[in-house]
Amino acid sequence: MTRSATFDAAIARQAVEWWVTLQSGDATETLRAACARWRAVNPEHERAWLHIENADRRMRHVSGTLGAAVAQAALRAPRSRGRRMAVKAIVGALFVGTGVWVANDPMAVQWLRADARTGPGERRTLRLADGTTLVLNTRSAVRLSMDGDVRRIGLVEGEIMVTTGKDAAHVPPRALIVATTHGTLEPLGTRFVARRIDGGRDACVQVFEGAVRVVPQGAPSDDRASVRIVRAGEQASFSARGVEAALPLAEGDGAWADGMLVTVDMRLDTFLAELSRYRRGYLRCDPAVASLRVSGTYPLADIDAILGVLPHALPVSVSSVTRYWVTIGPSRSVS
Repeated sequence: MTRSATFDAAIARQAVEWWVTLQSGDATETLRAACARWRAVNPEHERAWLHIENADRRMRHVSGTLGAAVAQAALRAPRSRGRRMAVKAIVGALFVGTGVWVANDPMAVQWLRADARTGPGERRTLRLADGTTLVLNTRSAVRLSMDGDVRRIGLVEGEIMVTTGKDAAHVPPRALIVATTHGTLEPLGTRFVARRIDGGRDACVQVFEGAVRVVPQGAPSDDRASVRIVRAGEQASFSARGVEAALPLAEGDGAWADGMLVTVDMRLDTFLAELSRYRRGYLRCDPAVASLRVSGTYPLADIDAILGVLPHALPVSVSSVTRYWVTIGPSRSVS
């Protein structure tokens, strides 16, 4: 697949959100100007937007389903489940349906086929038939296969916390595997987090109880040189190439499962990138303040409230044209 036919998954979704917003009755000139700024800030934004316009022209006369999805999304409240489902249908029609998607995220098409998923700011708890508890963080999707000889959870995208069940109906209990494009996680009676964000090159496992065997993609599970066991209190990044050395868990790791974000001396741009996963729209960090540090405990239920307190803790200002476009920049009192 050539570069011209590939798009970043997050940018594709943002472009569709903007496109749908501009179809609604709320499409003021202010909103149109904010969308224009989003398109101008990154060449990939403009490329995704032009792809939508071109695909829309090609499909307008042949796809009543696409038109219905646009109408449904534009008429619904931005945070409603109905709008989220309509937006996903549009993404599928305009990107997956035309044979193009994300080069660095080969499982992106699986998002539309996921057995469970969450939208921005949404958290969902599932209790599986084998007794396993699965918590999906914001913007996460999984595929489940629990009927065979192996219990399998496929992490398509995002972040999940797994508390393994005893599988009491089977003697002996079946193996449980969490699969990612980077490799598999084989829990050894445990509670752990698996994270794969926006098609990143690496995935991460954080172990809170028990231990997890990490097997990079393509490596046999008995290959001691490739496989690493990550134990309680440790975390490790891994890719298809191998597993990094385990590091201690950081303070607040896993707090998202309780609706909290805990930071200790985190760069502001990293902090805002994490917050952006929990809200719709574009959250921009001015490079002039990107290296400022943030520490604290923040409730994830209201991201705008968190943004509102930042100027009281740091020399920054928060400006917004609309709720979809927010910029964190230098304090207006600082030259």
